[in-house]
Amino acid sequence: MKHIKLIVTDMDGTFLNSSHEMSPEFSDVYQELKKRNILFVPASGRQMPGITHYFGDIESEIGFIAENGGYVIYKDQELFADALEYQHVVEIINTVREIPGAKAVVSAKKYAYYETDDQQFVDFFSKYYTQNMKKDDLTERIDDTVFKIAVYHPDGSEKNLYPALKKFEELGLEVVISGAHWLDVMNKDINKGNALKILQKSLGISPENTMAFGDYMNDIEMLKNAKYSYAMKNAHPNVKEIANFEASTNDSFGVLKTIKDYLQN
Repeated sequence: MKHIKLIVTDMDGTFLNSSHEMSPEFSDVYQELKKRNILFVPASGRQMPGITHYFGDIESEIGFIAENGGYVIYKDQELFADALEYQHVVEIINTVREIPGAKAVVSAKKYAYYETDDQQFVDFFSKYYTQNMKKDDLTERIDDTVFKIAVYHPDGSEKNLYPALKKFEELGLEVVISGAHWLDVMNKDINKGNALKILQKSLGISPENTMAFGDYMNDIEMLKNAKYSYAMKNAHPNVKEIANFEASTNDSFGVLKTIKDYLQN
């Protein structure tokens, strides 16, 4: 395996186990990566604070890709921040309201905004969107930079959300299934792969020197931009199809196992 300079990993279903915990071995492995000048970058559909709180001690040393590629930071410096047009926000929210059981979260730079009174859902999504605020009406303009609309359905996103929301692709937006129950709507070409390209270009690192891990469809572009691309054993079949390698499951901390194997070779 060629010399790795950058390791990028999805969070939920990939780096974190099913209890949203990271491996207790991460700190030791990270110190070894640091010694070898290998940059570690978490990449997630979560908002930025929902990722960075896992990495408090090293936050200013590493890079982060948040909002499915809509927000990129390296060593506390903002490299890229996208903005969804207000009119698109209104149209998407109005469509989501017509889908029985669907709930929307407007994910922005300062806060993630929601309008539901379902406290159980609020408690649930707060794991991913840690800085959030209730609004009476999500179609009202907010003084914030909106990255995306995250939509949740308890009975599955592929079947219950995508058919109703795919029409936004014709308006030049990106509609991506980001998890078994989640779907994200963003500007066209906003994805983890293009965010990774921004990071690689700014650091002078090529795909040939990049290792990447993912488990769901919103990871596909990112995996395509890394020579050493790993689908988790628990990954969606479409992800396994495009990845060059397979890592063991997120619940066995397959990302850490693969990194440790690389460091020992």
